[in-house]
Amino acid sequence: MADDNASVIVFDGVCLLCSRWVDFILRHDHAHRYQLAAMQGRHGSRLLGEHGLSPDDPASFLLVQDGRGYTDTDAIIRVLRGLGGRWMFLGGLLRVVPAFLRDPAYRWIARYRYRLFGRREQCRLPDAAHVTRFLD
Repeated sequence: MADDNASVIVFDGVCLLCSRWVDFILRHDHAHRYQLAAMQGRHGSRLLGEHGLSPDDPASFLLVQDGRGYTDTDAIIRVLRGLGGRWMFLGGLLRVVPAFLRDPAYRWIARYRYRLFGRREQCRLPDAAHVTRFLD
């Protein structure tokens, strides 16, 4: 069940790059600000649709924060800043790069993510230590 105060990251559960991003979040989100929902799950698919992204072929992961959806590098920057410490600093540095430069690079990686990083046959399952962080 979603925590009303938590932000939700919707990710591609079969993408290996996305799974590494999830591992990063789980390692560095000590305050448990973020909950996770695979786009292949009920919650993730619903959130993608509610925020104008196709659940069948999203070009981006989605961050839902305070009821608003963020995608592409804006979502990445918000997540990094939310982690605090050095990640907050890195997010600030990334924000200096104009979106018209950073977003096309992000979209290219997102489009070719399976070719570049691989994919799983099945959606990622959380381990017992992190099961409460996942919505589906």
